[in-house]
Formats: sequence, C-alpha cells, structure tokens
Amino acid sequence: MKQGKQTYRMQTPVYIAHTFAIGGPYEAKGSFGQFFDYVMDDDEWGCKTHEKTEIKMQKHAINGILEKSGLKQTEIDCLMGGDLLNQIVPSSFSAREFEIPFTGMYNACATFAESLAMGSTWLQNGMRNVICTVSSHYATAERQYRYPLELGTQPTPASQWTVTAAASALLTTDACDAPVIESVTLGKVVDLKCTDANNMGAAMAPAACDTILTHLRDTGRVVDDYDLIVTGDLGRFGMDTLRFLAKQEGIMLEDRLNDCGAMVYKKEQKPGQGGSGAGCSASVYCAYLHRQLCDGAWKRILFVPTGALLSKASSLQGESIPGIAHAVEIVKEN
Repeated sequence: MKQGKQTYRMQTPVYIAHTFAIGGPYEAKGSFGQFFDYVMDDDEWGCKTHEKTEIKMQKHAINGILEKSGLKQTEIDCLMGGDLLNQIVPSSFSAREFEIPFTGMYNACATFAESLAMGSTWLQNGMRNVICTVSSHYATAERQYRYPLELGTQPTPASQWTVTAAASALLTTDACDAPVIESVTLGKVVDLKCTDANNMGAAMAPAACDTILTHLRDTGRVVDDYDLIVTGDLGRFGMDTLRFLAKQEGIMLEDRLNDCGAMVYKKEQKPGQGGSGAGCSASVYCAYLHRQLCDGAWKRILFVPTGALLSKASSLQGESIPGIAHAVEIVKEN
C-alpha cells in the first residue's frame, strides 16, 4: 500500500528470516569481525583474480543462506542482487551456479536496499522466498573506479576503503520469529554537483537526507520513533554532512544516526573516512544489525544504504556524482 509520495507499506508481513555474511581478513579486524559467518584467509581466497574471488564470495553467501534455512533451490522463487562491477558480473556469474530465477540489481552501494525493497514488493504478489545477495571487493572496486593497486596510488583524506564482503538475506512470507520489513521508501537521484570521485560521503549525503526526510513525512514518524537510523557508507565526513543538511531542514538526527561505513572499521586500521562498497551496509546489517534486532537490543530501525552513481568514464568526462538512497523500515516485535 502506498503511503505518501515514495513510501510503500507491506500488507503481507515480510520476514528477514536468515542472514549470512562473509568478510575479508581486513574486515575481520574491524568492529564486527566476530559476527561474520565466515572470514576469508586472504583477499585472493585461492582464485587467480580478485574478480573470480568476488564471484566465489557471492556463491558462498548464497549457499550459506540455503544451509541456514534448510531450503532447497527449488523452494526459492528468486535470487536478486548485484555488485559494483561492469555488467554486475560477480552476481550473474555466481547465479549461473544455481537453479534459481535471477534478477540483477544495480544502485551502486545502495544495491542491498534496492534488493530488499524489490524483494519485499514481489513477496506481496505471490512469491514466497527470495534471496537478496550483494558483494564488493577492495581490489576489484579500485580497478573499476580508480586505479589498479599495482600503481600504489595514495588515497586522499576524504576517501574511503571499499569493504571486501558478500552478504545474503532470506526474505519470506512464512511466519517466523524474525525481524519484519514494515515499509520501504524509494529514493530519488539527487545531485548537488559534487565532482570529487574520492569524496563519496559528500556526494551521497544529500540523497540520504532527501530519503530520510521523505520517509518521515510519508509515515508521520519522528526521529525518536527509531532506536537507530543507519545509513550505508557515508563515512564519518559524510555522516557529519548528513547531520548538517538535516538540521537545515529542521530535523535533528544527532545520536539516533550512525553509518555502516563509519562503524565497520576501527580507527587504528586507518581506512580514511571509513568503509564503502555494496558489501559495506549489507555485511554490517547481515552480520551485526540483524543480530541486534533478533536479540531485542532494538525494536525499530531505519536502514538507509546509499550509493554514488558514477563510473570512471563519467568522472573523466567531468560529470558530477549523483547519489541515491533507499530506506527500509525494519521492526522486531517481542
């Protein structure tokens, strides 16, 4: 059911029944390393290229969900998700290993939220089980968007570290004692003409602000209705920018706001402004946030992954960086 301009409330409960997260060795040293279902021994993980590693990561995350749930491939109506690479190769190449219908998604680092939103909508229309899977890899993203690691290019102070992780979530209409997706707010593409490809936080913060404010207006909720409002991968600078933008609109986010990119690494790891990548918000949710909801630490969160819609070509051609953010309202009743 549509609520307001951009928000859709679920009429049939959609449960996030199971999650699975795999992280790289650098991520294992971060804030949530102990919560990953699997940690890779190294960034290559026995593969000849990092791109092949990312494919292997996605396959492992999908198999992890199937094993946790006890479901057969034939019981999954759709596998949906994406990654950051051209033609979302890791996602489509991993999907070829499964006898499950596949729909590729791309909204940059907001792809996990897009998958949760689309999966929830499809479950309102006859589907029963959907797996949402995304991934990112530091080395593949650097090659795709910036420079190969062999060049030894130095990061800028505003830059972030792409998270090496893959994560999956099983959405189902079968009633269970699990968090429920209550509503989703689809974001608009917002572009305030940031052109610095190394400053993703500044590029994405306006979209996050627009989506959060739209969600609050559409639902009639206020910030204090949520135990946590958590964005995707703005990093520390981007999160401060979001607080400033929201304050200009009369919304005080303050202590209710946090960011997966700002949380995922420890400061002593020196990851610049924090983490980024499609696997950033997905792995933080699947490894940690979901667990906190299940354990009763929070009852209602607003999960707002963010994406920077750029390519290496668009940046070299002088284009600015549009941003996108989708909000997923997740509730765990006692």
